[in-house]
Amino acid sequence: MATHSFLRVEDFNEIKKVLIPEYFPNVNLYAISDNGVYAGFIGMGPDSIEMLFIDSDRRGQGYGSALVEFAKRRGATKVDVNEQNHSALNFYKAKGFCIISRDETDDVGRPYPILHLAL
Repeated sequence: MATHSFLRVEDFNEIKKVLIPEYFPNVNLYAISDNGVYAGFIGMGPDSIEMLFIDSDRRGQGYGSALVEFAKRRGATKVDVNEQNHSALNFYKAKGFCIISRDETDDVGRPYPILHLAL
């Protein structure tokens, strides 16, 4: 919720419920740790960043940047961001991504516009 406070509670709970059984099997997951403690993870498709989550207590410490650079080295050139997630949008812009298109709703039709970014 630290970065997705714009989501309605019922939408957040629905997404959380399907994250592991429906989303995780469709991405390659990579984690980053610090002294044996996970700081975050990234989910990747063949040429895209599909998800990036950093523990809220560890944000701003370079873990997200390290994971994005890792993804870029593995061929990631695209990422989608919720339009309301201003911190993520600014983060990806700082990493060289630019908005190339916009959808009015998310992939299941919820009222959360999606910005498509590319390098």
